[in-house]
Amino acid sequence: MSELGEGSRPAIAPGMRLQWEEAQQAHVLLYPEGMVKLNGSAGAIMSRCDGVRTVNDIVADLERSFGASNLAKDVHAFMTMALERRWLELRP
Repeated sequence: MSELGEGSRPAIAPGMRLQWEEAQQAHVLLYPEGMVKLNGSAGAIMSRCDGVRTVNDIVADLERSFGASNLAKDVHAFMTMALERRWLELRP
């Protein structure tokens, strides 16, 4: 796993699919062995991980969308965990 930095470009890992599940009113991450139901914050972060936007871009977009500030630490912590669980990968 590469080191997550402000300029990293996270993307949903191969074999994973993120989708909105209407019945659960939540984003879910589907993979061959099962499914993970994401809370609202996790879904908001993962839905922005397209391999194009940088971590900084994602943080800025979340702060704008939710009228919040100082989200970088929480976003970084979630992305680090998602990388460890292989939900995300970093694109060049």
